[in-house]
Amino acid sequence: MLYCMLGIDAKAAGAAWTVFLVALLVATAYAIRETLAVFIIALLFAYLLIPLVGFVERITPRQFSPRIALAMVYLVLVGAIITLALTLGSRLADEANSLATQLPALLKNLSWMQIVPLPTWIEPARANIIRTIQGELSTSGQEILPYVMSFGGHLVSGAKYALYFILIPILAFFFLKDGATIRDEFVVGLVEKRRRPVVESILEDINLLLGEYIRALVLLSAASFTAHNIFLGFSGAPYAVLLAGVAALGEFIPVVGPAAAGLIVLLVTSLSGYNHVWLYVIFWLLYRLVQDYFLSPYLMSKGVRLNPMLVLFGVLAGDQIAGVLGMFLSVPLLAILRVLFVRLRRARAGHLLTPSAEP
Repeated sequence: MLYCMLGIDAKAAGAAWTVFLVALLVATAYAIRETLAVFIIALLFAYLLIPLVGFVERITPRQFSPRIALAMVYLVLVGAIITLALTLGSRLADEANSLATQLPALLKNLSWMQIVPLPTWIEPARANIIRTIQGELSTSGQEILPYVMSFGGHLVSGAKYALYFILIPILAFFFLKDGATIRDEFVVGLVEKRRRPVVESILEDINLLLGEYIRALVLLSAASFTAHNIFLGFSGAPYAVLLAGVAALGEFIPVVGPAAAGLIVLLVTSLSGYNHVWLYVIFWLLYRLVQDYFLSPYLMSKGVRLNPMLVLFGVLAGDQIAGVLGMFLSVPLLAILRVLFVRLRRARAGHLLTPSAEP
């Protein structure tokens, strides 16, 4: 009645109100994006632990509560974290501090350019190229230095985010303990009965997809760290463990991450007087072939893999929206949208399928 008195169409008013609520929701999510990021990472961390919790539940006697299996997994996890911190963490700290200290001098040392092979037609300009690089490093290199130093500090200490490192496993514990109950209450409380099969199938597909994706990323990261550490260590490269860690972290950023990590390794080793730069380039190319065409397809199903152009768009857009975290979350978000699109299209066509890992 009020809409008629004011001369406003009721449907238009309803649409405007919906748009307002959606905009308000997006603005609120952006305002609390750091908190949301912590919960999202905790959820992904919970997905990582699901197979281990399930395995412990299967081997423990039936009279034991599932929470006991969860507690056992967390005790093992805490022990593994402490062991890594005492062994690998100390070496990472030493190498990061050493690199941060020596980097200003390394930026001025271009002796490696004297031995780098160049095409015959470029060889006469080697001296000019060296001077140009020297000038660029003396100016823009100083801008890179704080990022490298801060990266090393955050990689090793993480003092600023110490609370998050403690909070994430705690939140993951509650996700593992109460996740199924929360999902059932969500479906029953917010979804009409006739639409519940569609929603449940979508949630099951997303559950399988996210679990597979995060576990595949961790395995790919571990493989990259191991391969780089072995190669760099045996070939006598400086900061082998630290650079292997950089390569491992690069696996979490689709498309851009591995390339950026490879460039960082190449830059640091070249400036440090590493004598096998081109050998590392060959190793990196061969490893990417193995990683991208054998390991990654084996670990990730077709439900996770997306068109490379779409992935690149998502990574670049994610970087503009939320930085590194946005780049990391871009692929699972696009994959979830794909699941929603495929499932809703099939449901509309009257072909509701049972949950599967490959929509």
